[in-house]
Amino acid sequence: MLNHDLEEDGRGRGWAAGRRLSTVLMLTLAFGGCVDAAEPTGTDEAEVCARDLPVLETTGWFAGNRERINAMIEELGRRSPTYDPHHRPVATLDWDNTITKNDTGDRFTFYMINHDKILQPRDRDWANVSPHLSDAARAALLAACGGLAEPGQPLSTSTSVPCANEIYSAYLNGKTIAGLPAWKYATVTPYAEYTYMLTAQIMAGYKPHEIREFAEAAMAEGLNAPVGATTTVGSFTDNGWIRIYDQSRELISVLQDNGFDVWIVTASPQLVVEAVADDLVGVPRNHVIGIRQLVEHGRVTADTEGCGPVADGENTLITFDEGKRCWINKVIFHQPVASQLAFNPDPSQRQVFAAGDSDTDIAFVKDATVLKLALDRGKVQLMCNALSNHGDTWLFQPMFISPRARRTTPYACSTARDARGNLIVDEVGQPIADQLEPLY
Repeated sequence: MLNHDLEEDGRGRGWAAGRRLSTVLMLTLAFGGCVDAAEPTGTDEAEVCARDLPVLETTGWFAGNRERINAMIEELGRRSPTYDPHHRPVATLDWDNTITKNDTGDRFTFYMINHDKILQPRDRDWANVSPHLSDAARAALLAACGGLAEPGQPLSTSTSVPCANEIYSAYLNGKTIAGLPAWKYATVTPYAEYTYMLTAQIMAGYKPHEIREFAEAAMAEGLNAPVGATTTVGSFTDNGWIRIYDQSRELISVLQDNGFDVWIVTASPQLVVEAVADDLVGVPRNHVIGIRQLVEHGRVTADTEGCGPVADGENTLITFDEGKRCWINKVIFHQPVASQLAFNPDPSQRQVFAAGDSDTDIAFVKDATVLKLALDRGKVQLMCNALSNHGDTWLFQPMFISPRARRTTPYACSTARDARGNLIVDEVGQPIADQLEPLY
């Protein structure tokens, strides 16, 4: 199995505020000096000069959101007399369309197709890529791609339009080019989205460092493309550009500088996001949690790692919706297997801050104990929760780049349903009245 180097690395795993001032802090205050928190002091806490700790300054935040986040940082971060560097407050952020504008999984998938990086499956059978593909999709992919290469060799998808089209259509349209269902059943569950998983599964056969190299190249293409650029995949035209939000980059940096334990939790592949997260936003590999695949004989397989009750190789739970909660409980808070999938009632074992843009982020964003940032992409469940604002803990935020047009009719929160088919509710299980977006 792949070792993701998720060791402690000197970082805390939650937040349990203390109520004491250290000797160092009292002496520092008494003599007017400052102690660098990065330097060992032999004590549990070290006072840091407030003037040396940054706050959010970038514009573009909506209706006091920046001030609310700065207040949280003041209350819980290194400025606070209750700050404990051994139990740092945890912040968890989604990646795609929360830190980025546009989707990294799409960008990577298009790169793999357009650069002939997808390998012919074993036995030319796409069930060995995803067991969730329908018989119709397997037959269509065999017909379009089966003669292009031997098993384990690259498919010439950059020049074979039929093969590229079948892969693209299964991934984004959920259908074969002939219009037949590409999946055996609904692709979305509370724990997985099988089309998202396909982005990870088409990596099968490569070494991890090779996938990271592909990811860096794919992101470079998108970052260098002008805003609004498109790309051609087979005979389809799709988005061709991606950006990092300046506000999200600054948010991560300020949280880290103020002593927060910052994690990325994404439904894009682990190897893709970990390859670029450090350079682009300063989050190291061992603080990225994405779709994680099993590695055999040094090469990535199409099988994913499990969480909670789902074993390795079952391929039914990824970092998606309630699966994100599972992986946060597993990796960050080290909960036992039996407890990983469930909501943790202990607030010291949950993140203080979370940010997301989609209904598939709802579980882990709801779990945050202090502030919940919701970027507005019009996703009903997330927006209903953000706008109803239980406990005044939600921050509604239009997208920082090319925000969508404001919705002028209310969200039908009272009749909307979640991935399980239940009426959506807030954090305490109460129904949500219909909600109207504020003016922006």
